[in-house]
Amino acid sequence: MREIIIATGNVHKVQEIQSILAPYQIRVLPAGAVGRMPTVLEDGQTFAENAALKALAGARAWGRIVLADDSGLEVQALDGAPGVHSARYAGEDGNDAQNLAKLLQNMAGRTDRRARFVCVIALAGPQGILGRAEGEVQGHIAEEPSGCGGFGYDPVFIPEGYQQSFAALPEAVKNTLSHRARALQAALAQGLFSALPD
Repeated sequence: MREIIIATGNVHKVQEIQSILAPYQIRVLPAGAVGRMPTVLEDGQTFAENAALKALAGARAWGRIVLADDSGLEVQALDGAPGVHSARYAGEDGNDAQNLAKLLQNMAGRTDRRARFVCVIALAGPQGILGRAEGEVQGHIAEEPSGCGGFGYDPVFIPEGYQQSFAALPEAVKNTLSHRARALQAALAQGLFSALPD
């Protein structure tokens, strides 16, 4: 079984990536398994830039091949916000509940509720970036949260073709159609994980 480290402190993200990659005999190790997650200033203007910053920081700190993702929600009526600021939408000290509350407040009274989740995966070794892959899923923002699964904006995001939010869908279903699943599938199709040691 091949191993890769994920450069994140987000336990939900680790669990989701572990579930998606397990069938491919890829063991995903959280950053805490190899050391402290390096502090990374996520000042990129795009998801791809931020994913690369995190992957490179981890790879250079641990001397291993590292995966990082940067992802977020882009809402049509909010000119693409929260976008790269999705995790900090309610401020640097904000949390998922505060981000969600701010989003619903900003969406109050809006009829155009189209949105998409975007994820960019970056793989890096100590010498540099090995590759990137992107995934997205279209949908819309619900009027109110529903479901008790998932994390982040999942309770208000209803993917195209479904009536339930990501948080209300079974995990197995979400893991086949989410932006993160699609980015990882693209990375697999591109052979990005072939560089991993056995």
